[in-house]
Amino acid sequence: MSLHTVARRYAGALFDVARRNATLVRVDSQLAAFRGLLDEHAELRRVFESPAVPPQKKRAILDAILERGGGVDGEVRQVLRMLADRDRLALLAEIAGAFDARLRQERRLLRAEVVTAVPLPDAQRASLASALSRAAGSELTITEKVDPAIIGGVVARVGSIVFDGSVARQLERMRARLLQQT
Repeated sequence: MSLHTVARRYAGALFDVARRNATLVRVDSQLAAFRGLLDEHAELRRVFESPAVPPQKKRAILDAILERGGGVDGEVRQVLRMLADRDRLALLAEIAGAFDARLRQERRLLRAEVVTAVPLPDAQRASLASALSRAAGSELTITEKVDPAIIGGVVARVGSIVFDGSVARQLERMRARLLQQT
């Protein structure tokens, strides 16, 4: 069984418990916060990921962090301790990501990435968000990027679907059609 599959199973079990306890949002934010702590402290992350450090030592370090008020309680604390005991703290980032993806799926929230040649005015941003939400059939959280290489228009990625309305792509299509005609 792959580590990705194992991480998804941990995330699924935690999700089921959090849903039953009505703590989905709290669990998601605590997982993200602890993941952020590890991202900020690369040496701590390396200790948790290292097979050379015994699980008992990892558990002791984790317990010290949790006792100092790591902002983690309940289900997340239990899962972190279980991961430490089973020497699987290296999976935390993937577990947090899988949990967040499952929560977004449950709430029908999708992430969209919008690339434009220039920053969008607020009115256009709202109109684009509304159109993409209707097209995707879900509520979206949008991240914007500016890339002058697209010349104009918009490239939007919603999940695995790409809506390419860029001027660069239209010029590419015209070029291909002209080459086919000659």
